Amino acid sequence: MAWKTLDDMDLDGKRVLTRVDINVPVEEGRVTDATRITRIRPTVRAIQDGGGIPVLLAHFGRPKGRTVPEMSLKQVLPALEDAFGQAVKFAGEDGYDDVAAATRALAPGDILLVENTRFHAGEEANDPAFADRLATFGDVYCNDAFSAAHRAHASTEALAHRLPACAGRLMEAELTALETALGDPARPLVAVVGGAKVSTKLALLSNLIGRVDTLVIGGGMANTFLAAQGLDVGTSLAEHDMAGTAREIMDEARTGGCRILLPSDVVVARAFRADAPHETLPATGCPADAMILDAGPDSVAAIAAAFHDAKTLIWNGPLGAFEIPPFDAATNAAARIAAELTRAGQLTSVAGGGDTVAALNQAGVADDFSYISTAGGAFLEWMEGKTLPGVAALGG
Repeated sequence: MAWKTLDDMDLDGKRVLTRVDINVPVEEGRVTDATRITRIRPTVRAIQDGGGIPVLLAHFGRPKGRTVPEMSLKQVLPALEDAFGQAVKFAGEDGYDDVAAATRALAPGDILLVENTRFHAGEEANDPAFADRLATFGDVYCNDAFSAAHRAHASTEALAHRLPACAGRLMEAELTALETALGDPARPLVAVVGGAKVSTKLALLSNLIGRVDTLVIGGGMANTFLAAQGLDVGTSLAEHDMAGTAREIMDEARTGGCRILLPSDVVVARAFRADAPHETLPATGCPADAMILDAGPDSVAAIAAAFHDAKTLIWNGPLGAFEIPPFDAATNAAARIAAELTRAGQLTSVAGGGDTVAALNQAGVADDFSYISTAGGAFLEWMEGKTLPGVAALGG
């Protein structure tokens, strides 16, 4: 899909209505993790460098169309000002009656933050009249919130049809990375899919087996596939009622020429706690009273071999119970191999999803991957092959 970027727009003297995701964690009125705020800085700076004036639109929490004081975006102003090194103006506290005038009073170099879009029922309803109202706040529309692009809301979808529209730097980077990984990837293409349940990732697995050359399945999901092959997985987390579905996925993969890599050896324990007594056994040998908590070294070696053969890697989900040592070993080892190959220029690596980002950070390699998406649901829906309303709207 073709979309315009900030480089394609005339920004000089224009109010640039910029949809961002600054739905950050806040405790006692203070932002505790400003990652999402710092990630919008390149877009804001690019707008200012082009002579434009950023007018930031964002949501915060789930107020469901009501004004909820504790969900006011005013509490993120200090973090925004720290990130941008300047004062940030604020408008919209009185139902948006003051916003249009506030935007017309802006001068070059200013930044304005508008109060929580979700205080208005028209936002989540994607109401045309509300989108018309938002459009009066700017001259150009810039969407930099890929993480909200799977929602057809007024500020993410309808507004893009009312003003000249483009993608911000963060959105541009995300779309470019995902197009590289799934649109026209260098092959062989390997995907790692982990996590607890097959049932939550059926659409993802179904899409990937028709598009990747090798699919590595880890975590609790792998237990379900092992059980579907008739192996005893003891007391492991597994969805035994999904055995038929798992076998169908394996059959489809076989027919389509996609190789599925499951653990050949496993790390088992009798207790789900840090440093619990554990042992490494063949995947065929899990005791009835034990649970599988990680993939073993032979499995990691097979994954490493797949990575070395690959040109592109997509990663979503850990290989084991990475939150609890020593059951983070397989995820850490595989992540470090992927990072090493990426640094060497042999692999393009794209990863996303909350647990995935946490696992790669824990392994100390997040900065070495080609691209890390923090978009959560939007990343997953893109990987599932779904059309994202906020992205489609940028295509005209």
